[in-house]
Amino acid sequence: MELITGSDGVPRCSWCGDDPLYVAYHDEEWGRPTTDDRILFEKICLEGFQSGLSWITILRKRPAFREAFADFDMMTVARFGEDDVARLLGDAGIIRHEGKIRAAINNASRAIELVDEHGPLADYFWAHADLAPSLPTKTVATTETSTAIARDLKRRGWKFVGPTTIYAFMQAMGLVNDHAEGCHAREECEMRRRGCAHRLIG
Repeated sequence: MELITGSDGVPRCSWCGDDPLYVAYHDEEWGRPTTDDRILFEKICLEGFQSGLSWITILRKRPAFREAFADFDMMTVARFGEDDVARLLGDAGIIRHEGKIRAAINNASRAIELVDEHGPLADYFWAHADLAPSLPTKTVATTETSTAIARDLKRRGWKFVGPTTIYAFMQAMGLVNDHAEGCHAREECEMRRRGCAHRLIG
């Protein structure tokens, strides 16, 4: 895992480069835990849209996605019908991929079902948090945990939630800590995610 030092002298994970939007995402969001179900649902949807694309593409379109998908309110998205699919397919501000659009709508209903069964989405996902005190030594795309979560979600009827998509979700939401050693954000993220896990799973 490589580091870069920005023009501000701050060491960061090299993947964020020097794009101001990407740097802000790295510094303020990536790896920082959340228990907010709206954010969790948004992120898993956007990771699905990201499949085959770069994350910076999704990040630049995120405001348009939020507007198009009712700020990723699960109850609202679950009620989207064919008129909404047509509207979304005509929206140049988002990724106009019919399969991914329909998957996001489907997954809103599946997320509601998951909440009905397990309580908040955060309870379900944080039960899979990896709190082992280890440093990332190489870039991986999937893990046994991401594969297991993807398998379970697919069994429940979710779409576009393969092991790679789920691992990216886990990284972003702090379920693992993949900030490189020496990155200025690593220690803070570790403290926050352990606190979050302690509150949710003891």
